[in-house]
Amino acid sequence: MPRQQIGLHAQEMTPRETLAAIVRAEQAGIPAAWLTTGGVGMDGMALLAAAAVQTRTIQLGTSIVPTYPRHPLALVQQTLVLADLAPDRFVLGVGPSHRPGIEGVFGIPFGDVPSHLREYLTVLRQALHLGRFDFDGAQYRVHGQVPNPPKVPILLSALRTGSYRLAGELADGAISWITPAAYLRDHALPALREGATRRRDGRTPRLVAHCFAAVDEDAAAVVAVARERLGFYLRLPFYQKMAVAAGHPEGAEGKASDAFVAAVVAHGDEEATARGIRSFLDAGADEVIVSPLPVGPDPRASKDRTVALLGKIARA
Repeated sequence: MPRQQIGLHAQEMTPRETLAAIVRAEQAGIPAAWLTTGGVGMDGMALLAAAAVQTRTIQLGTSIVPTYPRHPLALVQQTLVLADLAPDRFVLGVGPSHRPGIEGVFGIPFGDVPSHLREYLTVLRQALHLGRFDFDGAQYRVHGQVPNPPKVPILLSALRTGSYRLAGELADGAISWITPAAYLRDHALPALREGATRRRDGRTPRLVAHCFAAVDEDAAAVVAVARERLGFYLRLPFYQKMAVAAGHPEGAEGKASDAFVAAVVAHGDEEATARGIRSFLDAGADEVIVSPLPVGPDPRASKDRTVALLGKIARA
Protein backbone atom coordinates (compact mmCIF):
# COMPACT_ATOMS: atom_id res chain seq x y z
CA MET A 1 0.00 0.00 0.00
CA PRO A 2 1.36 3.45 -0.87
CA ARG A 3 1.98 5.98 1.87
CA GLN A 4 0.18 9.31 2.17
CA GLN A 5 -2.94 8.89 0.08
CA ILE A 6 -6.54 10.06 0.29
CA GLY A 7 -9.39 7.62 -0.23
CA LEU A 8 -13.16 7.86 -0.51
CA HIS A 9 -15.75 6.34 1.79
CA ALA A 10 -17.93 5.34 -1.16
CA GLN A 11 -21.06 4.21 0.68
CA GLU A 12 -24.33 5.04 -1.09
CA MET A 13 -27.95 4.07 -0.44
CA THR A 14 -28.07 0.97 -2.65
CA PRO A 15 -25.57 -1.61 -3.93
CA ARG A 16 -25.91 -0.37 -7.51
CA GLU A 17 -25.31 3.22 -6.47
CA THR A 18 -22.32 2.19 -4.38
CA LEU A 19 -20.75 0.24 -7.24
CA ALA A 20 -21.28 3.18 -9.57
CA ALA A 21 -19.62 5.48 -7.01
CA ILE A 22 -16.55 3.24 -6.84
CA VAL A 23 -16.26 3.12 -10.63
CA ARG A 24 -16.57 6.93 -10.83
CA ALA A 25 -13.94 7.29 -8.11
CA GLU A 26 -11.47 5.22 -10.11
CA GLN A 27 -12.22 7.25 -13.22
CA ALA A 28 -11.59 10.44 -11.22
CA GLY A 29 -8.18 9.15 -10.17
CA ILE A 30 -9.05 8.62 -6.51
CA PRO A 31 -6.64 5.91 -5.30
CA ALA A 32 -8.83 4.08 -2.77
CA ALA A 33 -12.48 3.29 -2.03
CA TRP A 34 -13.67 2.07 1.37
CA LEU A 35 -16.95 0.52 2.52
CA THR A 36 -18.46 -0.05 5.96
CA THR A 37 -20.59 -3.01 6.99
CA GLY A 38 -22.98 -2.18 9.79
CA GLY A 39 -25.98 -3.86 11.37
CA VAL A 40 -27.84 -5.87 8.76
CA GLY A 41 -27.15 -3.35 6.01
CA MET A 42 -25.30 -3.98 2.77
CA ASP A 43 -22.36 -6.37 3.06
CA GLY A 44 -19.13 -4.59 2.22
CA MET A 45 -17.24 -7.74 1.25
CA ALA A 46 -19.87 -8.74 -1.32
CA LEU A 47 -20.00 -5.23 -2.73
CA LEU A 48 -16.24 -5.01 -3.06
CA ALA A 49 -16.16 -8.37 -4.85
CA ALA A 50 -18.54 -6.89 -7.40
CA ALA A 51 -16.44 -3.73 -7.59
CA ALA A 52 -13.28 -5.79 -8.09
CA VAL A 53 -14.45 -7.02 -11.50
CA GLN A 54 -15.61 -3.57 -12.59
CA THR A 55 -12.37 -1.76 -11.73
CA ARG A 56 -8.68 -2.21 -12.46
CA THR A 57 -6.53 0.04 -10.31
CA ILE A 58 -8.40 1.47 -7.32
CA GLN A 59 -7.58 0.06 -3.87
CA LEU A 60 -10.61 -1.56 -2.22
CA GLY A 61 -10.91 -1.66 1.56
CA THR A 62 -13.32 -2.47 4.35
CA SER A 63 -13.64 0.04 7.16
CA ILE A 64 -14.83 -2.07 8.78
CA VAL A 65 -16.17 -5.63 8.85
CA PRO A 66 -17.54 -6.34 12.36
CA THR A 67 -15.86 -9.35 13.88
CA TYR A 68 -18.37 -10.76 16.36
CA PRO A 69 -21.00 -11.91 13.82
CA ARG A 70 -18.37 -13.57 11.56
CA HIS A 71 -16.12 -16.51 12.29
CA PRO A 72 -12.58 -15.48 11.28
CA LEU A 73 -12.28 -18.39 8.86
CA ALA A 74 -15.50 -17.37 7.12
CA LEU A 75 -13.92 -13.95 6.63
CA VAL A 76 -10.76 -15.65 5.34
CA GLN A 77 -12.86 -17.43 2.71
CA GLN A 78 -14.32 -14.12 1.50
CA THR A 79 -10.89 -12.51 1.53
CA LEU A 80 -9.47 -15.24 -0.69
CA VAL A 81 -12.07 -14.34 -3.33
CA LEU A 82 -11.31 -10.62 -3.17
CA ALA A 83 -7.55 -11.16 -3.16
CA ASP A 84 -7.88 -13.14 -6.39
CA LEU A 85 -10.33 -10.77 -8.09
CA ALA A 86 -8.38 -7.66 -7.09
CA PRO A 87 -4.76 -8.80 -6.63
CA ASP A 88 -2.68 -6.43 -4.52
CA ARG A 89 -5.67 -4.06 -4.27
CA PHE A 90 -7.65 -5.34 -1.29
CA VAL A 91 -7.24 -4.22 2.33
CA LEU A 92 -9.15 -6.03 5.08
CA GLY A 93 -10.24 -3.74 7.90
CA VAL A 94 -11.93 -5.39 10.88
CA GLY A 95 -13.21 -4.26 14.25
CA PRO A 96 -15.55 -5.21 17.07
CA SER A 97 -18.23 -2.57 16.32
CA HIS A 98 -20.20 -1.56 19.44
CA ARG A 99 -22.18 -3.23 22.18
CA PRO A 100 -25.63 -1.83 21.18
CA GLY A 101 -25.36 -3.27 17.68
CA ILE A 102 -23.71 -6.58 18.53
CA GLU A 103 -25.90 -7.40 21.52
CA GLY A 104 -29.05 -5.48 20.56
CA VAL A 105 -29.22 -6.48 16.88
CA PHE A 106 -27.36 -9.79 16.66
CA GLY A 107 -27.95 -11.00 20.21
CA ILE A 108 -24.26 -11.91 20.56
CA PRO A 109 -22.51 -11.19 23.89
CA PHE A 110 -19.95 -8.39 23.41
CA GLY A 111 -17.62 -10.07 25.87
CA ASP A 112 -13.97 -9.29 26.54
CA VAL A 113 -13.13 -7.17 23.50
CA PRO A 114 -9.30 -7.15 23.77
CA SER A 115 -9.17 -10.93 24.20
CA HIS A 116 -11.63 -11.45 21.35
CA LEU A 117 -9.65 -9.21 18.99
CA ARG A 118 -6.31 -10.77 19.92
CA GLU A 119 -7.61 -14.23 19.03
CA TYR A 120 -9.41 -13.01 15.90
CA LEU A 121 -6.36 -11.19 14.55
CA THR A 122 -4.13 -14.15 15.32
CA VAL A 123 -6.33 -16.50 13.29
CA LEU A 124 -6.59 -14.04 10.38
CA ARG A 125 -2.85 -13.46 10.28
CA GLN A 126 -1.97 -17.15 10.48
CA ALA A 127 -4.41 -18.03 7.69
CA LEU A 128 -3.88 -15.08 5.34
CA HIS A 129 -0.17 -14.43 5.88
CA LEU A 130 1.35 -17.77 6.88
CA GLY A 131 -0.99 -20.19 5.14
CA ARG A 132 -1.34 -22.46 8.14
CA PHE A 133 -3.61 -21.79 11.13
CA ASP A 134 -3.04 -23.79 14.27
CA PHE A 135 -4.64 -21.99 17.18
CA ASP A 136 -6.38 -23.03 20.39
CA GLY A 137 -7.83 -20.13 22.32
CA ALA A 138 -10.72 -19.41 24.63
CA GLN A 139 -13.03 -18.47 21.73
CA TYR A 140 -11.52 -20.05 18.62
CA ARG A 141 -9.96 -23.47 18.11
CA VAL A 142 -8.95 -23.78 14.48
CA HIS A 143 -6.52 -25.96 12.54
CA GLY A 144 -5.87 -26.13 8.82
CA GLN A 145 -4.13 -24.64 5.80
CA VAL A 146 -4.66 -21.97 3.15
CA PRO A 147 -2.77 -22.76 -0.07
CA ASN A 148 -0.98 -19.70 -1.47
CA PRO A 149 -1.97 -17.26 1.29
CA PRO A 150 -2.59 -13.83 -0.28
CA LYS A 151 -0.92 -11.79 2.49
CA VAL A 152 -3.51 -9.04 2.25
CA PRO A 153 -3.01 -6.17 4.74
CA ILE A 154 -5.14 -6.55 7.88
CA LEU A 155 -6.12 -3.35 9.67
CA LEU A 156 -7.87 -2.99 13.02
CA SER A 157 -10.34 -0.27 13.92
CA ALA A 158 -9.23 1.77 16.92
CA LEU A 159 -10.51 4.55 19.15
CA ARG A 160 -8.62 4.30 22.45
CA THR A 161 -4.91 3.75 22.97
CA GLY A 162 -5.31 0.08 23.93
CA SER A 163 -6.72 -0.71 20.49
CA TYR A 164 -3.89 1.16 18.80
CA ARG A 165 -1.33 -0.80 20.78
CA LEU A 166 -3.02 -4.06 19.77
CA ALA A 167 -3.10 -2.96 16.12
CA GLY A 168 0.58 -2.08 16.26
CA GLU A 169 1.40 -5.49 17.67
CA LEU A 170 -0.79 -7.84 15.63
CA ALA A 171 -2.24 -6.03 12.60
CA ASP A 172 -0.74 -4.19 9.64
CA GLY A 173 -2.14 -0.95 10.96
CA ALA A 174 -5.07 0.84 12.53
CA ILE A 175 -8.13 2.65 11.20
CA SER A 176 -9.58 5.56 13.13
CA TRP A 177 -13.11 6.86 12.73
CA ILE A 178 -14.26 10.42 13.46
CA THR A 179 -11.17 11.17 15.52
CA PRO A 180 -9.44 14.59 15.70
CA ALA A 181 -6.02 14.82 14.06
CA ALA A 182 -4.50 16.07 17.31
CA TYR A 183 -5.62 12.89 19.09
CA LEU A 184 -4.04 10.79 16.36
CA ARG A 185 -0.76 12.68 16.70
CA ASP A 186 -0.60 12.80 20.50
CA HIS A 187 -2.24 9.51 21.54
CA ALA A 188 -2.89 7.10 18.67
CA LEU A 189 0.48 7.18 16.92
CA PRO A 190 2.55 6.74 20.11
CA ALA A 191 0.37 3.79 21.13
CA LEU A 192 0.57 2.25 17.64
CA ARG A 193 4.36 2.55 17.69
CA GLU A 194 4.53 1.14 21.20
CA GLY A 195 2.57 -1.90 20.07
CA ALA A 196 4.89 -2.31 17.09
CA THR A 197 7.85 -2.83 19.44
CA ARG A 198 6.31 -6.24 20.27
CA ARG A 199 6.23 -7.37 16.65
CA ARG A 200 8.46 -10.15 15.39
CA ASP A 201 8.40 -9.19 11.71
CA GLY A 202 9.84 -5.70 12.08
CA ARG A 203 7.11 -4.14 9.92
CA THR A 204 5.88 -0.61 10.51
CA PRO A 205 2.08 -0.50 10.95
CA ARG A 206 0.06 2.07 9.02
CA LEU A 207 -2.37 4.61 10.41
CA VAL A 208 -5.49 5.22 8.34
CA ALA A 209 -7.51 8.22 9.52
CA HIS A 210 -11.06 9.30 8.75
CA CYS A 211 -12.77 12.64 8.37
CA PHE A 212 -15.94 14.11 6.99
CA ALA A 213 -15.61 16.72 4.24
CA ALA A 214 -17.85 19.14 2.37
CA VAL A 215 -16.78 21.63 -0.26
CA ASP A 216 -19.36 24.21 0.74
CA GLU A 217 -18.96 27.83 1.80
CA ASP A 218 -22.08 27.80 4.00
CA ALA A 219 -20.37 26.95 7.29
CA ALA A 220 -23.59 26.96 9.32
CA ALA A 221 -25.21 24.43 6.99
CA VAL A 222 -22.17 22.16 7.11
CA VAL A 223 -22.02 22.29 10.91
CA ALA A 224 -25.75 21.50 11.18
CA VAL A 225 -25.41 18.41 8.96
CA ALA A 226 -22.24 17.34 10.76
CA ARG A 227 -23.88 17.60 14.18
CA GLU A 228 -26.68 15.35 13.00
CA ARG A 229 -24.17 12.73 11.78
CA LEU A 230 -21.94 12.97 14.83
CA GLY A 231 -24.85 12.71 17.27
CA PHE A 232 -25.14 8.96 16.76
CA TYR A 233 -21.48 8.27 17.44
CA LEU A 234 -21.22 10.51 20.48
CA ARG A 235 -24.01 8.57 22.13
CA LEU A 236 -21.68 5.57 22.23
CA PRO A 237 -19.36 5.25 25.26
CA PHE A 238 -16.23 4.44 23.22
CA TYR A 239 -16.56 7.64 21.20
CA GLN A 240 -17.38 9.72 24.26
CA LYS A 241 -14.19 8.59 26.00
CA MET A 242 -12.12 9.28 22.89
CA ALA A 243 -13.60 12.79 22.58
CA VAL A 244 -12.75 13.57 26.20
CA ALA A 245 -9.19 12.30 25.74
CA ALA A 246 -8.94 14.46 22.62
CA GLY A 247 -9.62 17.58 24.68
CA HIS A 248 -13.38 17.85 24.23
CA PRO A 249 -14.90 17.19 27.68
CA GLU A 250 -18.38 18.00 26.38
CA GLY A 251 -18.16 14.72 24.48
CA ALA A 252 -18.90 12.91 27.75
CA GLU A 253 -22.41 14.32 27.49
CA GLY A 254 -22.79 13.23 23.88
CA LYS A 255 -22.51 16.79 22.55
CA ALA A 256 -20.84 17.68 19.24
CA SER A 257 -19.48 21.12 20.05
CA ASP A 258 -18.31 23.58 17.40
CA ALA A 259 -14.73 22.73 18.35
CA PHE A 260 -15.25 19.00 17.93
CA VAL A 261 -17.00 19.47 14.58
CA ALA A 262 -14.10 21.64 13.41
CA ALA A 263 -11.67 18.91 14.44
CA VAL A 264 -13.28 16.12 12.40
CA VAL A 265 -14.94 17.93 9.45
CA ALA A 266 -13.00 19.60 6.64
CA HIS A 267 -15.12 22.22 4.89
CA GLY A 268 -15.19 25.57 3.13
CA ASP A 269 -13.99 26.30 -0.39
CA GLU A 270 -11.72 23.85 -2.20
CA GLU A 271 -8.55 25.21 -0.68
CA ALA A 272 -9.86 25.18 2.89
CA THR A 273 -11.35 21.71 2.53
CA ALA A 274 -8.14 20.30 1.06
CA ARG A 275 -6.17 21.89 3.89
CA GLY A 276 -8.46 20.28 6.45
CA ILE A 277 -8.09 16.85 4.86
CA ARG A 278 -4.31 17.17 4.65
CA SER A 279 -4.13 18.10 8.34
CA PHE A 280 -4.65 14.41 9.11
CA LEU A 281 -1.68 13.48 6.95
CA ASP A 282 0.33 16.22 8.63
CA ALA A 283 -0.57 14.65 11.99
CA GLY A 284 1.08 11.41 10.92
CA ALA A 285 -1.65 9.44 9.13
CA ASP A 286 -0.60 7.39 6.11
CA GLU A 287 -4.03 7.61 4.52
CA VAL A 288 -7.24 9.53 5.04
CA ILE A 289 -10.68 8.07 4.33
CA VAL A 290 -12.98 10.95 3.43
CA SER A 291 -16.75 10.71 3.90
CA PRO A 292 -18.43 13.42 1.79
CA LEU A 293 -21.14 15.28 3.71
CA PRO A 294 -24.18 16.15 1.57
CA VAL A 295 -25.11 19.77 2.27
CA GLY A 296 -27.88 21.96 0.84
CA PRO A 297 -30.92 21.31 -1.35
CA ASP A 298 -29.08 19.06 -3.84
CA PRO A 299 -27.26 16.33 -1.87
CA ARG A 300 -25.97 14.60 -5.01
CA ALA A 301 -24.39 17.76 -6.38
CA SER A 302 -22.91 18.51 -2.96
CA LYS A 303 -21.23 15.10 -2.70
CA ASP A 304 -20.05 15.27 -6.31
CA ARG A 305 -18.31 18.57 -5.59
CA THR A 306 -16.40 17.02 -2.70
CA VAL A 307 -15.54 13.86 -4.66
CA ALA A 308 -14.23 16.03 -7.49
CA LEU A 309 -11.89 17.70 -5.02
CA LEU A 310 -10.52 14.32 -3.91
CA GLY A 311 -9.73 13.49 -7.52
CA LYS A 312 -8.05 16.85 -7.95
CA ILE A 313 -5.89 16.27 -4.87
CA ALA A 314 -4.93 12.79 -6.10
CA ARG A 315 -3.87 14.12 -9.50
CA ALA A 316 -1.84 17.01 -8.05
